[in-house]
Amino acid sequence: MSSQKIRIKLKSYDHNLVDKSAEKIVKTVKATGAAVNWSYSVTYTQKSFFTVLRSPHVNKKSRETVSIKFTQTLIGYL
Repeated sequence: MSSQKIRIKLKSYDHNLVDKSAEKIVKTVKATGAAVNWSYSVTYTQKSFFTVLRSPHVNKKSRETVSIKFTQTLIGYL
């Protein structure tokens, strides 16, 4: 009996792309008939905030906040 473990980490700024890719991976594993003892999938979203000056020369108080969402999924088969 082999004790191989597969862990796949998917990262993207688009959560739909991560979800579709994860579904394709799960379907492929099931279609190959691999013996899977246990599988897990963890998805979380991380937000990063940045503050940017609107004007490069004057008006230091005029600022804008920009946020970026980052989605990550971890898929594992034992």
